[in-house]
Amino acid sequence: MSVPMNADVVPAATVAPRPAWRGLLWTGAFVLLWTGLTYAQPALLASGLPALTVRLAVNGLIALGLWLGLERTALTAGQRRATWLAIMIPFTLWAGIAWTAAINGVFRTGVAALPLLPLAIWLPVIVAAPLVLLSKRVGELLDAMPPAWLVALQSYRVFGSQWLVYWLLGLLPGLWALPAGTGDVLTGLFAVPAAIALAAGTADGRKAAILWNIFGIADLAVAITLGMITTPGPFQLIVPAGPTIGLDLYPNVLTPAFVVPGSILLHMLSLRQLRRRGSGRKA
Repeated sequence: MSVPMNADVVPAATVAPRPAWRGLLWTGAFVLLWTGLTYAQPALLASGLPALTVRLAVNGLIALGLWLGLERTALTAGQRRATWLAIMIPFTLWAGIAWTAAINGVFRTGVAALPLLPLAIWLPVIVAAPLVLLSKRVGELLDAMPPAWLVALQSYRVFGSQWLVYWLLGLLPGLWALPAGTGDVLTGLFAVPAAIALAAGTADGRKAAILWNIFGIADLAVAITLGMITTPGPFQLIVPAGPTIGLDLYPNVLTPAFVVPGSILLHMLSLRQLRRRGSGRKA
């Protein structure tokens, strides 16, 4: 059963936009500081430590948010545990496989007859999308979980500023780094105000969250397309000028191999949740 939004109870005019803009300013200040630090200390990105820290933090937040969301449902304790394990075990295995493959250079161009990186991007989406979009149990979870959670979680996309840093350092061509890095940073920046607006429970907040999801998916689509047509291999159409750090090497390859499909699935979950909330409100 869908949980109705309270958009008719709280008029949009009564919700002050100040918290949303304050969240945007704080997030923007963090991005500037982080970008300045990584530009001054490029070895920090090359070490893979920031990638490891962010991935572990996001995985922990997903595990915690999933459990807290399940506790809001009417499922029994056994059903909650089974659902949590059914989601977290494959997710953790996927992370481990992608990480191990990246470290061992499996995604390097020329290692296999067919490039494996596009497979790493799309196979998890193809397998998991039916569960995300059709599962009744996932629907019950989304009905119980505050919709702002899935939006706010993707504030981690601000760490895509690393591509802009690599461009500033002359290590990546702007043809790929500028749209990919800028799109990631904007998606992460606006995740915070979009989540705050959505938490207000207004129709405008829901529209803002839908537009944010569409922008986030479009950013990933552009990054994937540009990455494929500029990377050496059967899909390359453009040979960009200038040096390249090798996006098929660890740690940078973890972004397309693990982060990108994860972000696509999170957007799918968020859009399904917003659609269900909208249908419940109209009903």
